[in-house]
Amino acid sequence: MAIQPIRIFGDPVLRTKAKPVTTFDKELRRLVKDLTDTMLDAPGAGLAAPQLGISLRVFTYNVDGVVGHLINPDLSLTDEEQDGPEGCLSLPGLRFDTKRAHGVVAKGFTMYGDPVTIEGTELLSRCIQHETDHLDGIVFIDRLDRETRKAALKAIREADWGDGPAPTVRISPHSTFGSAR
Repeated sequence: MAIQPIRIFGDPVLRTKAKPVTTFDKELRRLVKDLTDTMLDAPGAGLAAPQLGISLRVFTYNVDGVVGHLINPDLSLTDEEQDGPEGCLSLPGLRFDTKRAHGVVAKGFTMYGDPVTIEGTELLSRCIQHETDHLDGIVFIDRLDRETRKAALKAIREADWGDGPAPTVRISPHSTFGSAR
């Protein structure tokens, strides 16, 4: 078991677009194992490599008892939206209702370089979108409406892990998902 520390909101790696994986080797398989072990220990429904300080396009998920991973994801989203509570292991203890696409088709690769397609709705869709956002330097609070984002930033400032003034965040259209807590 290789549980790693999870980077907390404010760490610059969480705002950096991750690099595509180009080498499918033993190191990548170790990263997937570390991500999986850390996610299950947290416990969380998903965890992206940048949350461990590694700027690569890799994430793991644990939704409805199915544990998996995806490398270099490319998403197609449905037009139908869902709205529901979302949290993030990098923003411990915080949850806010966030809009996301109801369904997703995610294409990418396994840790062995084999092509894979994952289709999901509801929580799996939310999870895949949330984790892919991490790979693009987007945190779920960026997808909140203006008033909810304002409340989220206040909660971050007041959190025992949120030292000092809240950072500036981008406004984005959708969001929902993160921690299983």
